[in-house]
Amino acid sequence: MQDAGKLLSELNDRSREVFRRVVEGYLDSGDPVGSRTLSRSMSEQVSAATVRNVMQDLEYLGLLDSPHVSAGRVPTQMGLRLFVDGLLEATPLADADREKLDATLGANDRDVSSLLDRVGAALSSITQGASVVLAPKHEAAIRHIEFVSLAADRALVVLVFADGHVENRIFAPPPGQTPSSMREAANFLNAMAEGRTLAELRGRMTTEITRRRQQIDTLARALVESGLAVWENEGESQERLIVRGQANLLGDASGAVEELDRIRSLFDDLERKRDIAEFLALAEEGDGVRIFIGSENKLFSLTGSSLVVSPYMNAERRVIGAVGVIGPTRLNYGRIVPIVDYTAQLVGRLLGEHGRG
Repeated sequence: MQDAGKLLSELNDRSREVFRRVVEGYLDSGDPVGSRTLSRSMSEQVSAATVRNVMQDLEYLGLLDSPHVSAGRVPTQMGLRLFVDGLLEATPLADADREKLDATLGANDRDVSSLLDRVGAALSSITQGASVVLAPKHEAAIRHIEFVSLAADRALVVLVFADGHVENRIFAPPPGQTPSSMREAANFLNAMAEGRTLAELRGRMTTEITRRRQQIDTLARALVESGLAVWENEGESQERLIVRGQANLLGDASGAVEELDRIRSLFDDLERKRDIAEFLALAEEGDGVRIFIGSENKLFSLTGSSLVVSPYMNAERRVIGAVGVIGPTRLNYGRIVPIVDYTAQLVGRLLGEHGRG
């Protein structure tokens, strides 16, 4: 797809007006817009045939489509994107909408989930669309972790926090992971999780990996210095200790063989811990739980649907979540955009006050 600004600048005034009126007509009625209808409302007097020719050019550019032969035109997904990015005129937030959203602050609820549910319900009611709220990630100490494989490239981590909060996050696991390796990772993390947040748990894993690395270095140093072994890819994750003169070693005192066995065992342990650390990092970055409110949009799909979303920030101006509205592509974007924007600001302020409470 061409750059929206560049494509828009290439359209002359007539093409731009025809395009804008087709999109606005479609968003208003949901029906294809015909050339005869347009020719009567254009700012300059033009024939239906002229408008039809312009529509054909816009269709060639991929901005419009004709759902039926001899029918009017509707905007394509690319056309809607261009309209939203370059031609949309957002209307000021209506006082009635503002009052409904502000009313969500009225109840003195100390539970963040209830606050977000209430905001989502208000957003859904005002826009007549399905609302989506991406909740901020919890930072309390972990009580229990569980990994659940969903597909080859998707997994779910279930986090149970010490304060009773439960959170699910979806992430892409490292390639080649199996349900059994996920169970092993969860068992290992649960053994050291108590009283620690995810960030503290990750710090502990880093310490464990560093300790194992130092043990390997200490044991291997004498072998390397004596010329019996050499490092390959030293310092990298694929590093190996290659043993030379194996026959001489086997004829030597059993101590050297035991040292090698211990180094091999430490290497295996180091690899497991690296895998688990990668798991933990991916789980920590994974998507938080999305709360959908509004039964009219049961299929959350990009095909035939639009999502208007805005991030919200905490008092330190750090993005901690997002709110949005899902609906058909025929959303009233000019009205929805300022509503979503105001809601995001409201949630940020609401959570800031909750944090100080």
